[in-house]
Amino acid sequence: MPAAETLVPPAPASAEAAPDTAAPADTSFLDRPVTDAPLADEPITAAETDPALAFLDEPDVPVAEPDADFSWLDAPAEDDADQPAAPPASPFTPEPATPSPAAVMTPAEAEIVGADGGVSPELPSPLAPIPPALAPREAPDAAAAPDEDDDDRDAFSWLDAPLPPEPGETARAPIPGRAAAEGEGWALREARADAVLAAEPRKPFFQRLREGLSRSSNQLSGQITALFTKRRLDEETLQQFEDVLIQADLGVETAMRITDRLSDGRFGKEITGDAVRQILAEEVERALAPVALPLELDLSVKPHVILVVGVNGTGKTTTIGKLTAKLVRGGLSVTLGAGDTFRAAAVEQLKIWGERTGSPVVARAIGADAAGLAFEAYDEAVRNGSDVLIIDTAGRLQNRAELMDELAKIVRVLQKREPDAPHTVLQTLDATTGQNALSQVEIFRNVAGVNGLVMTKLDGTARGGILVAIAAKHKLPVFFVGVGEGIDDLEPFKARDFAEAIAGRAGTA
Repeated sequence: MPAAETLVPPAPASAEAAPDTAAPADTSFLDRPVTDAPLADEPITAAETDPALAFLDEPDVPVAEPDADFSWLDAPAEDDADQPAAPPASPFTPEPATPSPAAVMTPAEAEIVGADGGVSPELPSPLAPIPPALAPREAPDAAAAPDEDDDDRDAFSWLDAPLPPEPGETARAPIPGRAAAEGEGWALREARADAVLAAEPRKPFFQRLREGLSRSSNQLSGQITALFTKRRLDEETLQQFEDVLIQADLGVETAMRITDRLSDGRFGKEITGDAVRQILAEEVERALAPVALPLELDLSVKPHVILVVGVNGTGKTTTIGKLTAKLVRGGLSVTLGAGDTFRAAAVEQLKIWGERTGSPVVARAIGADAAGLAFEAYDEAVRNGSDVLIIDTAGRLQNRAELMDELAKIVRVLQKREPDAPHTVLQTLDATTGQNALSQVEIFRNVAGVNGLVMTKLDGTARGGILVAIAAKHKLPVFFVGVGEGIDDLEPFKARDFAEAIAGRAGTA
């Protein structure tokens, strides 16, 4: 077996073999002894350092500067060259002789002054003029002073010139009665007669109602089409359709009545979507017709008190303003009571509605007792002879017992003033609420004696089917529906229009 080979690194090259590339440095100064002798005060010249820098040691030769010539200051100005030189003014201009104080006194004054010691010659005369050095200087006339910026303005006068029209562009005529901005690069153009847009005509009530119920109607219409297209009516289809109606908040009772009507004589047969929508509209109208009643006002006892209640955000204050406008147009006088004393915005909003309708508003400080305000509002309505008194209340959740007790207190206080008051208790319902509106109506009816409903916020997000379920369960009259924010967007409730809109049919405009 051969021995293992050992690798030996090559020895480094000796210093003698290295090429002579540079002379060794002189380090002999390191061997000199260190002394404490101070450094020499004589400066080291540049020549001692480097002979090539010897020119730096040469002294600077001063260069004589010519004397400045200011004789031009003594030369006369060009404008004054032809005018004779004025004699130098004396710094002291003789003043006219001023009479002494004794000379200007009356005999009676002289006698009094003489008895007091006479006039001191050291005191100046009150009639002596003020020395020029102490006289107030008059402000220079701004109009007479030359404007130093005139030359600068003249140099940039081209900026004020009107801009020329662009190639191919005609000049734009300014609107009559309004001056164009000259030199600013723009002008007002008169609107063309054919470009003036006419005011958008007001949409009919049914169209606005259908747009407000579009969420419910579109959902129902689409599901009806999917269920009954080329399909025989069987038990499974009826069950699915009943689930659709319940999801649309129509209520179990109404949903069962619609499916029973649909299966009568049609079971096992094909049925079109239009036929289903017709049956749906007829059954919804049948449920709503008994509650579609007008608001009746008994003016045999004045004022007729209307108390408006509801949870937060259901549009109570806005509904009061719209209802007031309707009553005032009908020739009735109305007094408003700002009973929502917890919210400053509600008080201010009611005051605005009062100004718009010309109705007095009774309001108190924020946080005041709402029952006491209702009492004062009734007295004010009696005093001014109003036909109707409408009282706003603070929004409250139906599950807050202490807040509902405050509402009951308002009713009790009004009944002390008038045993039958409030004559009408309106509850506003948000159409977007859904099934929660059922419990709201039940609790408010038990506490405040609600005897009428107003459905508000019937916009594109409304779930209006809940009104059918409320009508079927509580049988409360529905007086109005709100289909917008305008003053005329509170409309009387019509069962047929509502049923046609929620079923997605053309209906009666």
